This record gives sequence, C-alpha cells and structure tokens, in this order.
Amino acid sequence: MKSYGLTVRGIIKNDNDEILIVKRHPKSRTDPEMWELPGGKVEMGEFFADALIREIKEETSLDVSVGDFCEAVQNDYSHKRTVQIMMYLENVQGEVKISEEHTDWMWADLEKIKGLEISTSLKKVLEKKNWEI
Repeated sequence: MKSYGLTVRGIIKNDNDEILIVKRHPKSRTDPEMWELPGGKVEMGEFFADALIREIKEETSLDVSVGDFCEAVQNDYSHKRTVQIMMYLENVQGEVKISEEHTDWMWADLEKIKGLEISTSLKKVLEKKNWEI
C-alpha cells in the first residue's frame, strides 16, 4: 500500500477576483505542465498552516496569512497518495516571483481556468465547489 503525503495549497485572489495559478515544471512527477494553486508538501512535524506560509513564500515570494478552509481532496498517483488541503489566503504582500518549480504564473478568473490544462487536485476542488471558490 502506498503511503500518504499531506499537501497544502493556497487560494490568493486579487482585487479583480482573479486567482493566482502557477504552471508546473515539465519534469514534475505529478501533473507536469499543468496549472495549479501554489503550495506544497507539509514536512514531518510541521503545522500545515506554517507549511502553507513557507511554500507560498518559496514558490511565489509572497508573504501571506492563512484564512478560512476551502476544501480537501485525495489524489492517488502511481508513486504516492496525497491529501490536499486548500485554504484561502489573506494579507497578501509582495510581488509574484516564481521559483524554479514552475515555469509560468498568471491571474485568472474561473472562466479562463476552465479552458486551461489544470492539475488533478485543482480540477477536483473546482468540481466539488461547482466552479466557485
């Protein structure tokens, strides 16, 4: 049986109600070249809110605080299983500068996101929420 990993992702909205999404690197083991919410793995013994703040800083250079819960989904990949927790982020400060984990980023409304190749977890969340987040 494959082990579980815990992943956290953040929903950052701008003043136009657009969501910050990032494009996964082509060499990623999961969902290569797909658009996703920024975030990442929770390390052993780390609180998930601390992990989310750390991952957002690493991936986008933004400083944030964790707001309300949005949704949680499970993904079963060929090499691992993950539970992903999506949280709303607030008090966003700084300018977006992505890390080498991603190749691009954009602000997109839900209509635009519908037309993109999005990660398995983002698609599951949007479907569970009737495409409203």
